[in-house]
Amino acid sequence: MIPYSWVKNVLSELNLQPDVVDSIILVINTVLALAIGFLLDYILKKVIYTFSKFISSRSRFRFHVYLVQNKAYAYLAHLIPLSLVNNSLKYIYLKEFEELMLWNKLYFVIVSILTLYILKSIVFSIRDYLKTKPRFLDKPIDNQAQVFITFLWIFTVISILLNTFSTNFRDLLTAFGALSAITILVFRDSILGFIASIQVTLNDTVRIGDWITSEKFGADGYVMEINLVTVLVRNFDNTTTTIPTYSLISDSFKNWRGMFNSGGRRIKRALYIKENSVKFLTDADLERYKEIELVAAFIEHRQADIHNYNTKHKINKKLHINGRNMTNLGLLRKYMNQYLANHTGLNKELTTLVRHLQPTEKGIPLEIYAFTLDKTWVNHEAIMADIFDHFIAAVPYFDLEIYELPSAVDLDKFAN
Repeated sequence: MIPYSWVKNVLSELNLQPDVVDSIILVINTVLALAIGFLLDYILKKVIYTFSKFISSRSRFRFHVYLVQNKAYAYLAHLIPLSLVNNSLKYIYLKEFEELMLWNKLYFVIVSILTLYILKSIVFSIRDYLKTKPRFLDKPIDNQAQVFITFLWIFTVISILLNTFSTNFRDLLTAFGALSAITILVFRDSILGFIASIQVTLNDTVRIGDWITSEKFGADGYVMEINLVTVLVRNFDNTTTTIPTYSLISDSFKNWRGMFNSGGRRIKRALYIKENSVKFLTDADLERYKEIELVAAFIEHRQADIHNYNTKHKINKKLHINGRNMTNLGLLRKYMNQYLANHTGLNKELTTLVRHLQPTEKGIPLEIYAFTLDKTWVNHEAIMADIFDHFIAAVPYFDLEIYELPSAVDLDKFAN
């Protein structure tokens, strides 16, 4: 720094007191040390930034690019000037014990925060790099990065408090314990979100890209982002819904990932048949129905079994209610099952059936239960629509009717 003897001689000519001269020299040296530090910091930041961009533009390892974007090198450049200023001020204030102790505490705070930001930049760079890898696209990388950063902040704050107040960890915990109630009240959502984010990550409850449904929050779409406090869902109408992260473990929601990972997407829909259109089938009816290829062989086989049974047991067939008989509803159900068994768009390894449900005021529900091989929404709906289009058109061939609420036109016809 500035030679002490030379400055003292210059200031002595101004007839200043020795204490004042010493104070002025300290101020001048401090200002010079800080000025040199800031100048060196500016130069190093420019040099390191330019060099890092040069390296990253020629490197095949994209991680360098993310280090530059997250300012890791910029924060790192501050360490050398800061160290220089620290050593200079220690030399300047060598005899000033109190000022030196104050500077040491301030220096520790600055270095701690700077180190935190360097580690934070590295963590965010790792996060951005992992997002480019296919195997991590559905992982909550943002969430995990925020959890790690939270731990860094906690560790940094505790270290600064211990150093600043020259206390031990036990006393610090005692002080925090007294403020725990207020802390929990103020930071309730953050604390719950922090715990929930860890559980969501460890239990693999939700991933980015999962289709989830939450009636409570009106969410029905794909998870776009999982943060420490919130989960962002893009709904199918292109609106977005924000869900608190802790609600993923405190409230119920539906995750459709299992469906996509399974062998098919479920069809579960019913046709309502008018009860008064159900009847026993005569031989003439059966001969006519034999023209329907999917049930022709079944009718032949079933008709022979029924005839043998009725003959063996001497059933009076003057009334169709006696003995065994086929119904048009049962034959329709057999036709539907056979049609589904032959459909190439359904997964035959999963349950496929047509079943009766409890009769209602709308008629007899015939529920179709099957799984499409194509789980894409548009294709799934198209396959299901084709199946029901066919069944709706096929019902009249079995002398059955589908229930339908009467319209105004129907009521007018009935009145006339």
